[in-house]
Amino acid sequence: MAKLENRTLIREISQVTFQHYKLFLEADPSRKVIDSYLDRSFKFELISGKNLLGVILLVNTRPETVEIVNIAVEKSVRNQGFGEKLVKFGIEWAKINNYNSIEIGTGSTSFAQLYLYQKCGFRIIGVDPDFFVDNYEEPIIENNLVLRDMLRLKMKL
Repeated sequence: MAKLENRTLIREISQVTFQHYKLFLEADPSRKVIDSYLDRSFKFELISGKNLLGVILLVNTRPETVEIVNIAVEKSVRNQGFGEKLVKFGIEWAKINNYNSIEIGTGSTSFAQLYLYQKCGFRIIGVDPDFFVDNYEEPIIENNLVLRDMLRLKMKL
């Protein structure tokens, strides 16, 4: 897909489709894990015309805290600012809905995602050692490294 102009819209997902699920799996390779949070998620899609460009799922994790549990952009339009647009949408949505903080977890080998989240104002607050080893049946290889640990990031709103 060619570079898109800024004619995009983020809206609530009324019904999860195969295309949505395909994107969810880009961010989280376990259908079992996705199914564990999908029903309780606030679900949004980034679209341009009829084209699905990205998704973001948020879950209320604690009183006054929401977490971005899944965020993905279609491969053909990556590196065009859509991931940042989705993250900023999640932050604004959390503010509007009176949350005091927003969190996100990412793999310790997810260098591009880690950069993006910090660029958007998230700060690393901890590590969940062996999270991906303990919660995923198959090893995840990312940037030629075996993914083991989850980095936890947070932003106070």
